[in-house]
Amino acid sequence: MAKDSKPVLRFAPSPTGYLHIGGARTALFNWLYAKRHGGTFLLRIEDTDRERSTPEAVEAILKGMEWLGLNWDGQTVYQFARAGRHREVAEQLLSEGKAYRCYATPAELDEMRAKQRAEGKPIRYDGRWRDRNPSEAPEGAPFVIRLKARQDGGTIVHDKVQGDVRFANDQLDDMILLRSDGTPTYMLAVVVDDYDMGVTHVIRGADHLNNAARQLQIIDAMGWPIPVYAHVPLIHGADGAKLSKRHGALAVHEYERMGYLPEAMRNYLLRLGWSHGDDEFIPTQQAIEWFNLENIGKSPARFDFKKLDNLNGQYIRAMSDAALADAVVNYLTNEEPPRKLDARARDRLKAAMPGLKDRAKTLLELAQGAEFLFSDGPRTLDEAAAKILTPEARAVLGGLVAALSTREWVALELEAATRAFAEAQGLKLGQAAQPLRAALTGRTVSPPIFEMLQILGKDESLVRLSAYTA
Repeated sequence: MAKDSKPVLRFAPSPTGYLHIGGARTALFNWLYAKRHGGTFLLRIEDTDRERSTPEAVEAILKGMEWLGLNWDGQTVYQFARAGRHREVAEQLLSEGKAYRCYATPAELDEMRAKQRAEGKPIRYDGRWRDRNPSEAPEGAPFVIRLKARQDGGTIVHDKVQGDVRFANDQLDDMILLRSDGTPTYMLAVVVDDYDMGVTHVIRGADHLNNAARQLQIIDAMGWPIPVYAHVPLIHGADGAKLSKRHGALAVHEYERMGYLPEAMRNYLLRLGWSHGDDEFIPTQQAIEWFNLENIGKSPARFDFKKLDNLNGQYIRAMSDAALADAVVNYLTNEEPPRKLDARARDRLKAAMPGLKDRAKTLLELAQGAEFLFSDGPRTLDEAAAKILTPEARAVLGGLVAALSTREWVALELEAATRAFAEAQGLKLGQAAQPLRAALTGRTVSPPIFEMLQILGKDESLVRLSAYTA
């Protein structure tokens, strides 16, 4: 890439399932690099596997990208729609003598592989049609088009993360470019699409490193420019094993449902395999300014839910009360089934947010902690709250309600009145405040209870409290 040109990067998922955590991190790294250098970030859906690709998976990928805020430039490219262009390149290589027709039948190839296994040799195509004249094939016999790859020397992948990785060419067989039904293979399609889209940098998982060696052979045969490669180590679970469903959620949309903020998720994914000193809290704009390929680690990163929770909690506390209240409202709206808060519930939620957000790690926890604000009337007690509201506690609550009902309904006044009541009754403050909390919220844990009394207002508070007095 010339010094004055702008980089072009792409994220190219296969729509055979959801957008998973590893894919989301790959997309983020490409997006950050493009943003850092004023370049272009493209999205390509690699849907050549028609049996496994589904419209639902495409939608899940697009929604996952949108939720993460990874906006891409231009129209989404669908690989299958470009099959004609891929065939055109294969035919060009064939006409230039850089590819050939292979008429080997499935039975012949099975026999070849069985013999190689028996002899302890690597399983690879033996080039039996590499130098044969197509006229030797039966008339009308089906064929594939294979690349006539170099057999001597090696192919070196110059990688910004892995360093220089050498592959012996005699271990890279003549790969298929076009199948017998005329459909292009993944290897060909990727190379052609990257070239046509002007891709200058390929950042992807380390599981694609072997593919890079094969794709370089096609690039070399076509005389096309070689992109900058950066193959990122995979993500492992906390136990060091490859990340799988047993470690927890893999799909990005599951993290949205669990109540994580997209900006916190971006921050966490960034730190999975990339570092900037000891910095952990890295807002997106700072990430754009700092991101580079040199700071990508060579070892697999470990996914840790505790670190994600901690980071998400930091982002929650850093948000304004109004923005956080809006985020909770949107979260509830997107639930199944959707929940819509009326204006009164929204006002209460916003007013209570300073006390709610200090203890919450996710929007789900925020919504659960604020549940008592969303509707009016006596609360249904959870198990712990029911245990607190013994006959004795209800008697205390009855006396407290009588004492509070004559006071000005503001937090400081209500707290002072509760302390005075407890002292007069020879009680500890908790012996009065805990029944108060249980009756008001239906739970034993809540934001500061006197502030909640003020937010709910005198009439609503007394309705709730009176329902559990002796």
